[in-house]
Formats: sequence, structure tokens, C-alpha cells
Amino acid sequence: MQNILEKFSLTEKKAIVVGGAGDLGKSIVEAICEAGAQTVVIDLDDRLFQICEEFNNNGLNVNPIKADVSKISEIKDSYEKALSLLGGKVDILVNSAGIQRRYPSEDFPEDEWSKVIAINLDATFYYCKYAGKTMIENGGGKIINIASLMSFLGGITIPAYAASKGGVGQLTKALSNDWGSKGICVNAIAPGYMDTQLNTALINDKKRTDEVFMRVPMKRWGNGEDLKGLTVFLASAASDYVTGTIIPVDGGYLGR
Repeated sequence: MQNILEKFSLTEKKAIVVGGAGDLGKSIVEAICEAGAQTVVIDLDDRLFQICEEFNNNGLNVNPIKADVSKISEIKDSYEKALSLLGGKVDILVNSAGIQRRYPSEDFPEDEWSKVIAINLDATFYYCKYAGKTMIENGGGKIINIASLMSFLGGITIPAYAASKGGVGQLTKALSNDWGSKGICVNAIAPGYMDTQLNTALINDKKRTDEVFMRVPMKRWGNGEDLKGLTVFLASAASDYVTGTIIPVDGGYLGR
């Protein structure tokens, strides 16, 4: 029987992280690699290559694939490339790609709505679908979707984002029901108010920041480091009886 620390090890595991060049995604990649997994990162941002080079120079094992995940053809192609790099096996999938658009709901542009849903929700499903099939064939795996506080709340002037993240939460539950008996655990992490590029406008608005901190007992913005421990837990054998959950990392926001 493994001791508890051994259960958290990801040594010899194969991982795909979608959106790994983002502010939170980078920390997620780092956590999985530091725990021992060989990782492929899929992203559209050219920072992807610099991040992977940096991690490899530090002794980690990571490969980049550039892809536009708003396009299903590129989703499928990038998944197949990632699977090839990993030797035909994937043990861990993390879906962390996401965008944010703010407009009054009555004026929300149709093209922006479609793009948010495509990247935040559609891509999450398609990568889950492809990885799920591979995991079933290989006897199981771990899928971690990045949800949001907006999986529980409505927010202000972000109807597409709220709808997409609400969908991610429900998708996580649906897939956990379909695949739990097939050895796949499907869970979601719901970050709270994080110091990322997505929240730049909010962070620069003192009035809104003060309103947020009235609801955050820890009185600070979260960051990528705050997600690393939970990511490794959900990716590892330590969470083998945990599935269908949406776990907030929000400094206590939902507890107020």
C-alpha cells in the first residue's frame, strides 16, 4: 500500500493541459510537471513556447502545441498531436482555456457570445470527449475542468462567461456520471477572484475591488499558486474516490 505522500506523485503519468500559457494555466502546468508528469501544453498564445522552454530548462518534461481551440478542427488535430507525443496514452487532462468579454447583456455582440462559448465550453467538451475515449481504452484517468465562481453566480455584464462556466460545471457532473464506472474521475476547480489578465479591468476599479473584498474573508486576490495543491490532488491517486465535484478556491467568498 502506498503511503499518503506517494499517492500524490504523478511520476510516469502523461498529461495534457489546454490553455497552459494563461496566468492560471502556467501554474497548473508547473504543478503537474513538478509532481512528475510528462506534459503537453496546448495554447494559442506564443508565450507557450517560452514557458515550455523555461520549464524544460528547470528539469521538467513539457512540450508545446500551438492551436486555436475555438476551432474544432484544431482541437482534434492538437489532441492527436499531443497523444502522439505522449506515446498514445493520457492519464490527466486539464481544461483551463478561457476568455472573458464584458458588455451590457442587452448589447452583447453575437460574435463575442459565440467565441466565449466556443473556447470556454465547446472546447472543454471536445477535449473531454477525445481524452475520455482514450482513457476508457487505457483503463481510466483524471479530468480537471476549470470552472469559476460564475458557475454558481451570475456576475455583472458577463452573460456569456457566466453561461459558459455554468455549463462547465454541469458538464463536469454529467461526464462524472457517464465515466465514473469506467475509471475516470471528472472534477472542476472554481477559482475565485484571481489576479489575472481576465480581471485587469476589475482589479483597476477600486470601487469594485472594495466590493469584492467585502465578500472575501482573506482580503486578497488569488493567484496561480493557490491552485497548485488542489490540481495535484485531483490529478493523483489521492483523489481516486472524488468525482463530480466543483471545488471553489475563492478565499472564502462563497462562505459569506
